[in-house]
Amino acid sequence: MSVTCFIRYQIDPFQREAFRRYAEAWGRIIPRCGGNLLGYFLPHEGSNHIAWGLVGFDDLAAYERYRAVLRNDPEGRANFELAQTQRFILREERSWLEDVAGTVHQARQVAP
Repeated sequence: MSVTCFIRYQIDPFQREAFRRYAEAWGRIIPRCGGNLLGYFLPHEGSNHIAWGLVGFDDLAAYERYRAVLRNDPEGRANFELAQTQRFILREERSWLEDVAGTVHQARQVAP
């Protein structure tokens, strides 16, 4: 059963660019450590303080392997430390979702 970690961030809207750099770093770190990065998302319209991150795994055992690799990744540790030092993340919530087969990673169909 594939699962996705759905991360909801409450960010400091005045440090939006700091969060962007943090998210961009995960774009390198997560795949290297074994996660399937579905994306990070900044607020665009409406609320200016909620951001999202989605990371997929084949199963919870794959997530545990990822976490073990991540703990030893120097860039990953530095990115966590950056967020703690600069305090641009005010709150973080994680939900685990079961992927619905046939709906994840579907390519856009272009009409003829």
